[in-house]
Amino acid sequence: MIAQLSGEPVQIGDRWVVIEVGGIGYQVQVTQPALHVLANTHEKVRLYTQMVVREDAITLYGFLQPSELEMFRILLNVSGIGPQIALNILSQIGIADFAVAILNDDEKALTRISGIGTKGAKRLILELRDKMKKIGETMIASEAGKRIPAVHDAVSALVSLGFPEKESGDAVKSAAAAMTNPPVESLIKAALLLLKDR
Repeated sequence: MIAQLSGEPVQIGDRWVVIEVGGIGYQVQVTQPALHVLANTHEKVRLYTQMVVREDAITLYGFLQPSELEMFRILLNVSGIGPQIALNILSQIGIADFAVAILNDDEKALTRISGIGTKGAKRLILELRDKMKKIGETMIASEAGKRIPAVHDAVSALVSLGFPEKESGDAVKSAAAAMTNPPVESLIKAALLLLKDR
């Protein structure tokens, strides 16, 4: 399993880049935003990777941020979503926008992504909303047996979705300051909107 690559981009293709590491060139499939960044980079970069093994190919998918890799892995668990469609989704919509669309049942936002029709959008919402709700509603008991406040649960949920802990904490605290006794799900939605604007 190749978890990450650190090297210089030496060749750029339509949806891929070759990263040279110790004299060996690794061809890695990347998102369109990553491709634009890498096309203008002439120094060492780090890609967080997922290796997908099929009967006819072994393919590396690379991401500039760990949160993108985490979302890619989440998407691969949705029935009918393969690596190319998952990469396509991450190429056309930001993680925060995508998460907000899922939590708000926004089929229109999802069907704007090429390769995602109405059925695909409904499937994404159904499968991922349940997953995100489970993460958000999971209450972790503290050592004293008491429930940790909703703020901590919301931060944990966002970190589980791949957002950095500090940014998640700041967004949740900002969202909580504008609400009175908010449920975890409302805090997550509000924090995602704040993260989207950053």
